[in-house]
Amino acid sequence: MKKVWIYAVMFSLISLSCEQSTKKDDSKEPAEKPLNDNKELKAMDIGTLKSELGMEGKEEDGQFKVTVPQNDLNVMVDGFKIIPPMGLGSWAAFAPTSAQPMVMGDIVVTEKDLKPVQQEIIQQGLTVTAIHNHFVRNEPDVMYMHIGGMASEEKLAKSVKAIFDKVTEVRGADPSAVEMPSVENTLDTKRIDSILGHSGTMTNGVYKITIGRPDVKLTEHGAPVSTFMGFNTWASWQGTPEKAAVAGDFTMLADEVAPVIKALIENDIEVVAVHNHMVHEDPRIFFLHYWGIGPAENLAIGLREALDKTGVNNAE
Repeated sequence: MKKVWIYAVMFSLISLSCEQSTKKDDSKEPAEKPLNDNKELKAMDIGTLKSELGMEGKEEDGQFKVTVPQNDLNVMVDGFKIIPPMGLGSWAAFAPTSAQPMVMGDIVVTEKDLKPVQQEIIQQGLTVTAIHNHFVRNEPDVMYMHIGGMASEEKLAKSVKAIFDKVTEVRGADPSAVEMPSVENTLDTKRIDSILGHSGTMTNGVYKITIGRPDVKLTEHGAPVSTFMGFNTWASWQGTPEKAAVAGDFTMLADEVAPVIKALIENDIEVVAVHNHMVHEDPRIFFLHYWGIGPAENLAIGLREALDKTGVNNAE
């Protein structure tokens, strides 16, 4: 009987010890925390970015963005001339995080540019996060290479400048040095605005509407990613009311991908690419490029149907 009592006491002590150990382990913080968890964003030195890049840009809410229009490329798609506001511009956007600044960007490359430019990206310590098309049946063929990275303002700016300079070196001239051409546009933009529920701006005959996703709080490396940083849906228009061309990009959550594609295809708008732009984003985001030709009102109605499959209009 005495042995039974001793064993019972020992079992109770062991059980108590295990329970306390489990509670202690449960209270431990996770080994890896999001970069920006409960930390404030550190303001960037935009002056250093401008100085090292050797170019001006746009500022918004502590972020900074530079754009290089690819005016030297004579791209045609189904008889329509593609100019920078139609999606033919390279850009890099810098944003603060709780640690070092972050850069995200999109570099337009030809088949000749692709290899040397991506080699330069790697040599500069940045990452390639996506390579994809925007168009089909385009002559010449162009691709879009997304970049990302984190470092000091000086290092990021020097790296981005080296990438832009590599494009200039391969092509033999600065893509932005040529004057941007214009295209025909006699569209009723107010009618398009009324159908889509959003308005845009006209540049050299291209009417572009940019639509944010305020319903999604997107982060990359724990830092917020805004419309300014490329997290947006957009539509660029040219042509006439009877025969318009529209090209653009949808940004979608996973559950929105299938319904958006279905709506576009059923409205005779081609889906030409579905892909990622980032690799560490939260939540997971997909991007879709489309191309449509036809009566402007029909195209706008089709885009609105697809737009309604996302959370955009419900959030505004």
